Amino acid sequence: MTGLQQFTEEVRSFLSKKLTPELQRAGMLEAGIYADGPVAEAWLKILNEQGWAVPGWPVEWGGTGWSAEQHAIWQQELTLASAPALPPNGPKMVAPAIMHYATEEQKKYYLPRIREGVDWWAQGYSEPRAGSDLSSLQCAAVRDGDEYVINGTKIWTTHAHFCNKMFCLVRTDSSGAQQHGITFLLFDMDLPGIEIQPIISISGDHEFNQVFFTDARVPVSGRLGAENDGWSVAKYLLTHERGGKTATAMMMKVESLRSFLDSEAEAGFDLRDDASYMQQLAGLEIELEAYVAFEERIFGSVAAGESVGTVSSVLKIRRTELRQQMDELLLDAVNYYGLPYQPSVREFRNNETPVGSDTAATAMPRYLNNRAATIYAGSNEVQRNILSKRTLGL
Repeated sequence: MTGLQQFTEEVRSFLSKKLTPELQRAGMLEAGIYADGPVAEAWLKILNEQGWAVPGWPVEWGGTGWSAEQHAIWQQELTLASAPALPPNGPKMVAPAIMHYATEEQKKYYLPRIREGVDWWAQGYSEPRAGSDLSSLQCAAVRDGDEYVINGTKIWTTHAHFCNKMFCLVRTDSSGAQQHGITFLLFDMDLPGIEIQPIISISGDHEFNQVFFTDARVPVSGRLGAENDGWSVAKYLLTHERGGKTATAMMMKVESLRSFLDSEAEAGFDLRDDASYMQQLAGLEIELEAYVAFEERIFGSVAAGESVGTVSSVLKIRRTELRQQMDELLLDAVNYYGLPYQPSVREFRNNETPVGSDTAATAMPRYLNNRAATIYAGSNEVQRNILSKRTLGL
């Protein structure tokens, strides 16, 4: 048995023992971007005890030191086991920015708390008039001694109601270029003057929120990078948000869709006889194969120390479009069983039997939630503009 085969067996053994049936079911029934707070907390605790909470981090901060092949196996086995998707805001977004820009004191404080699940992070970026044009944000912070006083609002703040921390872009100078007067702050969510109001999505889920700041005072010690240079931190963080590895998980989902089609055929509804549908599915698989190869090549370069750069925009565009194609095919596959609204079926530790199947209970919410995938993290139109300007020089 090779080293990679042994590693695969080790991962499978861990998942079979530690991924509880209720966590596995929660992973299967995820319809949003990632697992809700209670699910994520329970799963991260188990991973941290194993030492696998943040496998991609440097070893000195708790990473595993795995090879690229081992990381690929880990992601594949997580998908096969229907493990919950952990929120990336802490470990995969703000943590790399902290490692790159923070003082040693800040690193020693924040990074262990992210790894151990003490802190859960909301992203304070978008505003009602500053979504894809993020640098036009107006949420203002005025320096007052050792504190910043914040007034304004942030919107589409995913899971803010589960989070105790926020990384936030604020306007500290309006005299020059839009990008210049922005500062990157880290602070607690329970400070006086911070109010969270829910935004219920078209699927009926509560993932998003609007956060209001009224004379909220946050410590200057929570600033990441220099005052008025937060745009540099934000751009660095966005390359991680837009450029994460997802190809393996999407391939596994297509395999799950094929398995579902087989099971439905046994029940008398054989969509496999529909030539048009099967042609679309085959086309998606071909596009995914190409995406897998492209993603592996890019992250091979990253592992060699090269910068992702604007390639993260390419990854974001293709990933979100392929995800939406997959949602449409899945919705066709569940047929009218995707129509009943069944939010209680997807609640953590609720064993309610769905109408149709678990797949049907999540197909429509996933489809509706993922309509936003080509908009959030910078709309795909904006990503194409970035590529046109910075890569093609247009």
